[in-house]
Amino acid sequence: MTVASLDELLRELAACRICRDAPLQGRALPHEPRPVIQASPSARLCIASQAPGTRVHVSGRPFTDASGKRLRGWLGLDEQIFYDARRVAIVPMGHCFPGQDAKGADLPPRRECAPAWRQRIFAELPALELILLIGQYAQTWHLGDAAKDGLTATVGRWREILEGQHRPALLPLPHPSWRNNGWLKNHPWFETQLVPQLRKEVRRLTEVRGRAASADALVEGAQLSPSPSRL
Repeated sequence: MTVASLDELLRELAACRICRDAPLQGRALPHEPRPVIQASPSARLCIASQAPGTRVHVSGRPFTDASGKRLRGWLGLDEQIFYDARRVAIVPMGHCFPGQDAKGADLPPRRECAPAWRQRIFAELPALELILLIGQYAQTWHLGDAAKDGLTATVGRWREILEGQHRPALLPLPHPSWRNNGWLKNHPWFETQLVPQLRKEVRRLTEVRGRAASADALVEGAQLSPSPSRL
């Protein structure tokens, strides 16, 4: 669990073409894969997101869209800290843009991705103390049967889950997409009760403790970058 071993793993991920060349179910990914991730062994906070959208597929950087702006507002983070891999890891359920359905909505994360990469990536993130579960796909993966009643019930039990036995600790959140505007309006407790606690936890975990890590392993699409603030 070192910068060097994470660097090697992310190089392997950057070259991954499983969803295009060996799909588990249905059609192959119809475009060139561009894996997206932000990670460092020193990160204490992880955002377990869903999958890149069209804008993120172009930028190669997570949450470079309206959803990212709303998410950063929930977290109380500016872009400088949000994109500092030494403090915040961003590990989606599917690392590549999965494409869209006939109505223009993003498809679910590819089924090949999480089984191939998720356990290996988290094994290289030893400092994690809290994983934010963004949306039902991440909640189902990390919580199992505890998420079987759906997103609303799962997020409604956020305090019980946060204070439970999981290590790293887990905190379920809805996806910050505009498609969830109705959900947020119908569940005002999310912003009045959950968000203040979320910001408290995030502030604690993103504080700089001692000397920052001197090196970080990052991947930008299919290319590695030495900059800790870029993917």
